Amino acid sequence: MFNLTIDGRAVEVPEGSTILDAARAAGVHVPTLCHLQGQRAVASCRVCVVEVEGEPYPVPSCSTPAREGMAVTTDSEQLLAWRRTALDLVIADHGLNSTNYCFSCEKNGACELQAVCRELGVEEPGFPAREASEPVVDANPFLSYDPNLCIRCQRCVGACNEAARNHTLRAGKRGLRTTIEAPFGPAWRATDCESCGNCAQACPTGALVEKRRAGYRSWETKRVRTTCPHCGVGCQLDLVVRDGKVVDAEAADGPSNRGMLCVKGRSGSFDFVASEDRLTTPLVRNAATGELEPATWDEALDLVARRFSELKERHGGESLAAFACSRSTNEDVYLFQKMARTVLETNNIDSCARV
Repeated sequence: MFNLTIDGRAVEVPEGSTILDAARAAGVHVPTLCHLQGQRAVASCRVCVVEVEGEPYPVPSCSTPAREGMAVTTDSEQLLAWRRTALDLVIADHGLNSTNYCFSCEKNGACELQAVCRELGVEEPGFPAREASEPVVDANPFLSYDPNLCIRCQRCVGACNEAARNHTLRAGKRGLRTTIEAPFGPAWRATDCESCGNCAQACPTGALVEKRRAGYRSWETKRVRTTCPHCGVGCQLDLVVRDGKVVDAEAADGPSNRGMLCVKGRSGSFDFVASEDRLTTPLVRNAATGELEPATWDEALDLVARRFSELKERHGGESLAAFACSRSTNEDVYLFQKMARTVLETNNIDSCARV
């Protein structure tokens, strides 16, 4: 463990921690932009710079290891000036040549660059903004990449390579400039991209987005925490709800998914909720007409319980079988098999969770 001070506050952190980790442990806020929690620090934006006693220049807190006896200052007029200059360069490269561009951006209201600019008081670029000149890459059915809005923080690369382990997005070079090679062009099917969207969730600007974000803005929505219904892993996600309708899904920091989702969880976990084909009430077949007719839950469950009981009494529990859906959670499947063994008295239990 290392002992250091952050703005005069004593804090103890384990070996391997960064100054940013120490600041957060001490309850001190340091603005960040390129930093992605849990991923290797690139330290490209320099927004998180701090002063360390004995060091002649500011250092990026996200990538500088904490050391024993460090005395760190995170808030001063000089630091604010340095951060504003760094942010000024970022937004000039980002191409913010008019506020109207922000208003039309799909990430407006949920843009981290916008939030940090507001926090540091950078309202207009102090340098000539780069003109938009590169085409948008959007052949992928779920994802779109606008290189003109990219700040080359490489958070998307970290999310794809280190977190999701897909190794599909890459950082490249065009002369001295860093570029992001996003595989969303016409040949995207020939790549290893799984359209999981973890890159888009990691992007702090509107450069990488899920296409359905065009249908809403964050301030119009609320979020409801739930469990992904696609398999038994139990990934936690937030359903994004607008006017009573689910319009999107975002990964939550659950114990099994740690802020990530697969393509099913992110893009296939909610559309069926409002489907016109979805049954909204149990249906019971009329013995006289042979037609399925709406019934209450009590009527349907009483019928099923009665028929299962009759079959078990007449033929024994081994005449029955229980088949679990792979989209159920592990907890639901556990209760289902327990009910089958204890209530139905059968060991004939199976599941379709084989893909």
